[in-house]
Amino acid sequence: MSARTLLSLLALCCNLICLPAWAIDVGEQAPDLTAKTLDGQAFDLHKQLGQVVIVNFWASWCEPCREEMPAMEAYYQQHKSEGLKIIAISMDEPEDDQMVHKVMAHYSYPAALQRDADFSGFGRVWRMPMTYVIDRQGVVRKDGSVGEPKIDLPLLDTLVTPLLTAH
Repeated sequence: MSARTLLSLLALCCNLICLPAWAIDVGEQAPDLTAKTLDGQAFDLHKQLGQVVIVNFWASWCEPCREEMPAMEAYYQQHKSEGLKIIAISMDEPEDDQMVHKVMAHYSYPAALQRDADFSGFGRVWRMPMTYVIDRQGVVRKDGSVGEPKIDLPLLDTLVTPLLTAH
């Protein structure tokens, strides 16, 4: 086992011990989430009231995460004018910043690094991808910590489109 892998496992264990394990239940108000995006912009979930927001926790080394991203991009391009926002929080370690930037260069929705974000109210990010959907009133409509099928266009249409059309 390489030193880098060992350090990553140690960091993961520390995160598992230090962070609460609760999940946010569907129907609850979304917790605070603030971040400085890769392009230096401020993101504040509570300032997104009136928008439908997808919060996606991912990592560059996570193949299922990267498989979902093209569908999220296509859906975002189709629906951003209807009030859809996406924020992708990279859980990568600092030594992987270059890879995060390389991956995100293919997508137009904003991303942030975990160290530049405060999402403690979401509890422990214990697996990836973890994707939450928050409606226009700031209520969680999809809990990302619950086992889920892969995010794809049909699933986004089922989960998110009704929230975009409901006012």
